Amino acid sequence: MEENKKKKVAYFYEPEVGNYYYGQTHPMKPHRIRMTHNLLLNYGLYKHLEIFRPSPARDDELTRFHSDEYIEFLRLITPDNQHEHLRQLKRYNVGEDCPVFDGLYQFCKCYTGGSIGGAVKLNKGQNDVVINWAGGLHHAKRSEASGFCYVNDIVLAILELAKYHRRILYIDIDIHHGDGVEEAFYTTDRVMTVSFHKFGDYFPGTGSIEDIGYDTGKLYSLNCPLKDGIDDESYEQLFKPIMTKVMERYAPDAIVFQSGADSLSGDRLGCFNLSIKGHAECLKFMTTFGKPMLVLGGGGYTIRNVARCWAFETGCLLNVDLADDLPPNDYIEYFGPEYRLHFTPSNMENQNKKEYLEKVRNKILQNLEKISPAPNVPFHDVPSDALEVDERPDAELLDDDAKGGGQLGEEKKKLWDGEIDESDGEDEKPNRNVSDAEPSKRSSRNKANGVGEVKKENGAGGKASDEATPMDEGQD
Repeated sequence: MEENKKKKVAYFYEPEVGNYYYGQTHPMKPHRIRMTHNLLLNYGLYKHLEIFRPSPARDDELTRFHSDEYIEFLRLITPDNQHEHLRQLKRYNVGEDCPVFDGLYQFCKCYTGGSIGGAVKLNKGQNDVVINWAGGLHHAKRSEASGFCYVNDIVLAILELAKYHRRILYIDIDIHHGDGVEEAFYTTDRVMTVSFHKFGDYFPGTGSIEDIGYDTGKLYSLNCPLKDGIDDESYEQLFKPIMTKVMERYAPDAIVFQSGADSLSGDRLGCFNLSIKGHAECLKFMTTFGKPMLVLGGGGYTIRNVARCWAFETGCLLNVDLADDLPPNDYIEYFGPEYRLHFTPSNMENQNKKEYLEKVRNKILQNLEKISPAPNVPFHDVPSDALEVDERPDAELLDDDAKGGGQLGEEKKKLWDGEIDESDGEDEKPNRNVSDAEPSKRSSRNKANGVGEVKKENGAGGKASDEATPMDEGQD
């Protein structure tokens, strides 16, 4: 797309992120971030990016959304001492889906630092688009881990963006409902959340089309519930008209885009049938509106396809065409036997019939028509930036590493070298279905969690309590 040619695109990457390991049988593999990065190097995309290593998020930044007690728990819990804290493990929902592993807290600070750092760069106007594929962990709650997510980097990045932007649009194309982000901003019109997801007997069990927000946030939560097997054509018939109307009515100042890749065909935990091009079309469409954009990762459990997808989408953001034949890379064995960038979706049945799609689309468009014009939120003293981005661009180092050497050689020694073993088979399907969750976990929606309770349009108080909230900083 023509208007992308002059966009300044920043990219956050921490070389150690691929070392963190949830466990042999766990479907979440941070190694996919390293695979994605390696494709970016070998396709030469790094030459078009401003590359930054994120500064780890500070404790006080994490508690802008999360409770002090929860963050302290994450800081102290280890595989060695977890058996001494069984009560807290249960309280914070840390265990099977969200296990304790070596370096857990550093992992959280690492991926969150990239998202907050990206928001700071957008706030300063230094970049038009910022990418953090390690981010996008949308299920984490204020005082609870959920769905492989511990710290909600998205909420923290949005809070940072809110210092400079009156209205922020959050878009989520992960197959799972973006419940943690929706819940955080359920009672405010400063943030609109739009989630396209599988709905019905599926984790996390939330995201009905009837869930539209509450109080000042009523009509500012949009949910597009989908059925198994949705393909590119059906998805586009919903996404483009809905997002066109969102941009027309809501007129956001900035966009946060969660590009979860578990909505691709053949995902280990998914049941949609999107191609990589169909998935990327959503991201490409949103770039045409010319708004500052933070692009994040998310779900994605067939890791060879996750790497393919996010590499291709990086190319789309740079307006660089990528050859379908994959270049030689450190993880080429994952992509056999075709060794191609794109794959053919399956022939599974699309259960999203034309009548159903029209009903969903019309309902959401009707709700959008009821939205008031953009509120005039007064801005006075802008809070200081969250954290200082590590301004050492790693482009030269990564250039050397692309050739097999470089100064990062020692630093990037692997705790897990990414080799495939039988326990990591991507055809395994660990159960992440809502039917196995406690009923209280399926439908809980804390509408007074200290984030969504922001001030009304005229700046007057509209909170359930007098306690200041993160989004109140710098406003009268």
